Amino acid sequence: MKPGMRIGQEETIQFTVTKEMFAEFGGKVVHPAYSTAWMVYHMEWASRKIILPFLEDNEEGMGAEVTIKHIAPGLEGDAITVTASLSAMEGNAVVTEVKAYGPDGLIGIGDVKQKILPKMKISSILKS
Repeated sequence: MKPGMRIGQEETIQFTVTKEMFAEFGGKVVHPAYSTAWMVYHMEWASRKIILPFLEDNEEGMGAEVTIKHIAPGLEGDAITVTASLSAMEGNAVVTEVKAYGPDGLIGIGDVKQKILPKMKISSILKS
């Protein structure tokens, strides 16, 4: 990894809840609200934005762990902001604390851990 990553560093993504983000299973919408699966995706995306400027050409980040609490719903048309804040660097692991906010406040919290690995190692893992 390139130097310069620091605890407290933040990245944010913003988007609007659409029907494709609704909670669904087997193609059937269960709740017309922002799904936990999409929340995890957006939390991982915000967290990834932290590592991108620091990856060497031969490195890539790989998801290692996600913990999340989905606290409140996000409805169609709601503007959502997800912020990731670097909370720990443990060897080749980067951990972020993530928070998702809707128009009425906090809707989700969690942590995302990414492992920084050589691309060759990732290729090897995926081929086994």
